[in-house]
Amino acid sequence: MGDCWLEIVGEPRRQSVVSSPVRTLRDFSVSTIVAGFVASLVGLTSSIAIVFAAARALGATDAMVTSWVWSICLGMAVLTIIPSLWLRKPVMVAYSTPGAAIIATLKPGEFTMAQGIGAFIVCALMIAIVGYSGLFVRLMDRIPVALASALLAGALTRFAINGFADAKTAPGLVIITTLVYVAMRRFAPRYAVMVVLAVGVVVAVITNRMNADELQVSLAKPIYTAPSWSLAAMIGIALPLFIVTMAGQNLPGVAAIRNAKYDIPISKVIGSTGVGTMLLAPFGTYALNLSAITAAICMEPASHEDPDRRYTAAITNGGFYLLAGLFGTSITGALKAFPIELVRIIAALALLPTIGANIAAASRDEKHRDAAMMTFLITLSGVTIAKIGAPFWGAVAGVVASVVASKSLFSRLRRSP
Repeated sequence: MGDCWLEIVGEPRRQSVVSSPVRTLRDFSVSTIVAGFVASLVGLTSSIAIVFAAARALGATDAMVTSWVWSICLGMAVLTIIPSLWLRKPVMVAYSTPGAAIIATLKPGEFTMAQGIGAFIVCALMIAIVGYSGLFVRLMDRIPVALASALLAGALTRFAINGFADAKTAPGLVIITTLVYVAMRRFAPRYAVMVVLAVGVVVAVITNRMNADELQVSLAKPIYTAPSWSLAAMIGIALPLFIVTMAGQNLPGVAAIRNAKYDIPISKVIGSTGVGTMLLAPFGTYALNLSAITAAICMEPASHEDPDRRYTAAITNGGFYLLAGLFGTSITGALKAFPIELVRIIAALALLPTIGANIAAASRDEKHRDAAMMTFLITLSGVTIAKIGAPFWGAVAGVVASVVASKSLFSRLRRSP
């Protein structure tokens, strides 16, 4: 891993990072630590149940489920902390939520755990090849900025809507946290999310919405499962897992990085997620990828007004993932003690500036405005066709609309005999 990042940034950069741990410590702030915690809270509580269901679909025991949590969190932690520390830029890695959903839909007994592990390794190999070869980035380079902004805005808005929709079940919690956020954005925007989190916890405790029964302490024990190779598993698990991870996770993940204007070696980061998945697959890691939602939380100005210090939010996020991995379902249970309504409204409020900025960027260029709005609405719809999620179809529709609307296309058609 070290040689890889050395190749990217060069020897002078390596020396500055390694020789200045004091500077790194000084770059941390309360706001970046809170942003990292909120990102891990959102990342683990919003969809961890789908991971449990995916493991059960392959016949996992309780111990195996814990091993899945251990390996996934360890992979996210290492692939977030090391490049973020080395590059001093926020590199955010998550697990594939749509990938877990694909696995969870398998019929009980359709595939064994060993066959699933083999499929995970094949999927990871494809991700590594597409990543390191630069094919995925070259594809992203052909997507106009307006469409990439619309894609990210649609993905984040779809997630954020759930936070405000929870006013049906927890009106007091949603209303109070929203009012606190509005006030803090006016008087102390840097600390808005931090204060909202604190007030939300207080409100949840007062209203008896904290799930104290989820709290427990125990270390995770990784369980190794040797892979077996099945053509049916390659077709039924590896291929759809690869497609939904690249289209549904890495696509908006790249958009998040570019929207935040960070010069991160995307091809190598995506490739490293494939390698990390391959190494941890025997313990339950099915697919790691770039993050979009949690990345937006750590990369926005609310994390820190200085973009050069936001990498500490990513490191903090990775640190919480590491704790979650070491303690397995214990930390996951502790995070689940937070009411889901609180998690979703905090995420929704934290994402508001990023959503607004992306909608503005998507609609700024009149030439691509219609195509960008099409991308935004299709991505927001959450439609799934052929088991491929909305971000992919939103990008496809936007690119097609942009090409059809371009003057150069019709100029070529008119010149054709």
